[in-house]
Amino acid sequence: MGFQVAAFYRFALFSQEELPLWQQRLRSLGEAAELKGTVLLAPEGVNGTICGPEAGVESLVDQLRLDPRLVDLEVKTAEAHQQTFYRLKVRIKREIVTMGCGAVKPYLGEAPREASAVGTHVSAQQWNQLIADPDTLVIDTRNDYEVALGSFAGAIDPGTRSFREFPAWVENKLKPLVAEQKPRQIAMFCTGGIRCEKATAYLLQQGFEGVHHLQGGILKYLETVPEPTSQWQGECFVFDQRVTVNHQLEPGEASLCHACRRPLTAADRLLPSYVPGVSCGHCLAEHDAEDRGRFAERQRQIGLAKARGEAHIGKLHQ
Repeated sequence: MGFQVAAFYRFALFSQEELPLWQQRLRSLGEAAELKGTVLLAPEGVNGTICGPEAGVESLVDQLRLDPRLVDLEVKTAEAHQQTFYRLKVRIKREIVTMGCGAVKPYLGEAPREASAVGTHVSAQQWNQLIADPDTLVIDTRNDYEVALGSFAGAIDPGTRSFREFPAWVENKLKPLVAEQKPRQIAMFCTGGIRCEKATAYLLQQGFEGVHHLQGGILKYLETVPEPTSQWQGECFVFDQRVTVNHQLEPGEASLCHACRRPLTAADRLLPSYVPGVSCGHCLAEHDAEDRGRFAERQRQIGLAKARGEAHIGKLHQ
């Protein structure tokens, strides 16, 4: 049986009272449709990545789009040869993508007294022209470990470990850079569009002008733009068992360190510091011998479960 992976999001205004009802509804539908993955619900909207039979994925997406606020839900799909998640999680959070700035509310025109303006959406077909303009400052809003695996040529890497660090980077690095270079426009991108869209709302609040973002993110770009004309270089990190995808949206060459959850290239896996499930060059100094002993035992249990034809699900570390 083939599987479909769907990544989706939509900024929309929800009351705190209705979120548990959505949680129950989506969890029941997902379990009945044999879906796995993660769906996040918050007062600012919905964000998720799920995997399962195509009909099941479509049923959950259709359920979301029945709500007028989610009619224009942004969805990217790809085929998968196997299930890319271990379980289904539907969670209520403060934000569907955590920036930590409560004043940023990119509701896309809803609740006008509260909503934050967002930057100009740029389609995948128009993206190459925008970033080729020498007066455009191109910014990758993803985490440093994602950028290391692939990005658009010439894009600025903020070097952030999490999206929470983005506002501080804007204050300390981007404002001086813009004051010096005086770009006519700023173009931001991320995996699926959610982080860069929220980032545009933040920049506009901070007084920046000419702010744009890639609609649908890198995944929509890879799906839409033919590889011969593509400006994307490398692989794109995704938050599931595929780890990365290539330009055909097929699983890439990177793998995951099951001790620290950071992605590893083929070169990383050749280093002496890499012990499957125990350590890698990124985390060798972060854990002591006791930690590595626990990780080694977990890896042993994974091997035993695999030999029995079972899936092993457990915490990687505390």
